[in-house]
Amino acid sequence: MTRRRSQDGASAVLAGAASAAAAEVEASLRVLPDPGAAGFFDVDNTMMMGASIYHFARGLAARKFFTTRDLARFAYKQLVFRVGGAEQSGHMHEAREAALAFVAGHEVAEVTRLGEEIYDELMADKIWSGTRALAQMHLDSGQRVWLVTAAPIELAGLIARRLGLTGALGTVSEISRGVYTGRLVGEPLHGPAKAEAVKALAEREQLDLSRCAAYSDSVNDVPMLSLVGHPCAVNPDADLRKVAREHGWEVRDFRTGRKAAKVGMPAVAGLGAVAGGIAVGLALRRRRA
Repeated sequence: MTRRRSQDGASAVLAGAASAAAAEVEASLRVLPDPGAAGFFDVDNTMMMGASIYHFARGLAARKFFTTRDLARFAYKQLVFRVGGAEQSGHMHEAREAALAFVAGHEVAEVTRLGEEIYDELMADKIWSGTRALAQMHLDSGQRVWLVTAAPIELAGLIARRLGLTGALGTVSEISRGVYTGRLVGEPLHGPAKAEAVKALAEREQLDLSRCAAYSDSVNDVPMLSLVGHPCAVNPDADLRKVAREHGWEVRDFRTGRKAAKVGMPAVAGLGAVAGGIAVGLALRRRRA
């Protein structure tokens, strides 16, 4: 068990370092009034209603890449996976395999192009205005703002660009001559791997984490939230709300009544690289056939 934990830790460190290294730096090269501080935002259910990768899969279904029945079947399986607690017991092998299915053998340019189209169609109106305002507060203060997500770094970067943010940290896949090889660098950027990515980026960009802020909806991101001086639970799940209360962290909830209920189920069903990976993997395999 100790050896397994050590391997998982090493994989998380590798994933974090790879994500920080792959993050675009152009926006961060500008001279800013407060370059030592930054805001780190989770995407799914924090910056965006539901899961970004799930919305991407829906866009592919609309393009007849696969059927809506396939999408519904995969969403149900992910609901069982999430609610059943498999994520908490450390079952990351399925996540890795799903991410591989999502990208293997396809051009980065193709995935990016489809992401651009689908963002306009299905994601732009899913951005939480309250969370977007929090990000803008950091920008207006002369600080940088980074998304931190298990979604592929290409999709994460696209969302960051559309929102006018500094950049993004996401799951990194190996690429050879513009094509995904089918291998991940480390593991999906999830849980401890997110914290490792933030630490690696902070070192590279000379950020003072005690002056930084982080925002998330999920208890899985406690490692990232615990790194910074100003953690904030946004639209928190029950477990994160409890942790935030125990530690005196700020809580922001932009959901209200029925809206929260409507957003909750698709978010649980589609969260993370596991969910989107399976759906998109189906799409790409069928397209090849």
